[in-house]
Amino acid sequence: MNGAERLAIGLAAVGRPAYINLGRTAELPAERTVDDMRQATWDVLDAAYAAEIRWVDTARSYGRAEEFLGEWLAERGHTDITVSSKWGYAYVGEWRLDSPVHELKEHSLERFKAQYAETRRFLGRHLDLYQVHSLTTDSPLFGDRALQAALAGLAAEGVRVGFSTSGPRQADTVLKAFELEVDGQQVFTAVQSTWNLLEPSAAGALHQAHDDAGALVLVKEALANGRLAVQPPEEIKRVADLHDVSADAVALAAALRQVWADRVLLGAVSPAQLRSNLAALSVGEDELNELATPPERYWAERAALPWT
Repeated sequence: MNGAERLAIGLAAVGRPAYINLGRTAELPAERTVDDMRQATWDVLDAAYAAEIRWVDTARSYGRAEEFLGEWLAERGHTDITVSSKWGYAYVGEWRLDSPVHELKEHSLERFKAQYAETRRFLGRHLDLYQVHSLTTDSPLFGDRALQAALAGLAAEGVRVGFSTSGPRQADTVLKAFELEVDGQQVFTAVQSTWNLLEPSAAGALHQAHDDAGALVLVKEALANGRLAVQPPEEIKRVADLHDVSADAVALAAALRQVWADRVLLGAVSPAQLRSNLAALSVGEDELNELATPPERYWAERAALPWT
């Protein structure tokens, strides 16, 4: 699988007025009303579809992203889109840029049941993959057999079950999660993890999950929440100049070269950003010098990014 077939469009940065991605503000509508953000979402989705991207990733906590996506699917009538969403965080930002809290996390059976019903209300039959949002090794899910059984039960509805990861112990979470079984069957068959040139620490575990567990692997935050596009290291600038592309294309090309990465998520908030991202498909096999930072430092710096 090559080209646009390995790309997906994520809606984290367009489904709500505030998010932590750098390079986002100038590309969004000035007012960021619900109607404005709906149109921005649709513009990106239309551009992605025209570029032959057929996977869209969203979540319950991405503001009204599921709603926007469901409306777009109904209006456009597309039947060839794969949709993944996530549960576990609730959006509590009240459509405010200055909200003191934008999302709250809870991995419980009650939260799963409530959010799955909400997701189905907005996406209906379009849901293909449902993921636990930001699973960590200390999540109560690992000790909740009822919740594990409920997740495993989604297979009967034709929905694949996965999880996303965050934090400096992503690799540990990946390995632990793929050990979970219900009635002798793996609970999870997909994983969505952060991998980028600054934070590649989960690569070994993701490669193992892909090869040994047969897992579908999705890469998120390949641009380090915009840092690799807006504040790229000199090494990335060098390769970008060599290929006459922007820094974002170089960083995304590096993610696409990971043989275990089935899909790489793009977080573009405008057709212009998407076009810049798509230049990754033309970047060759240039070697980049070591750019990784210690995971603890990377995640501390990510946590310090402001919601704007």
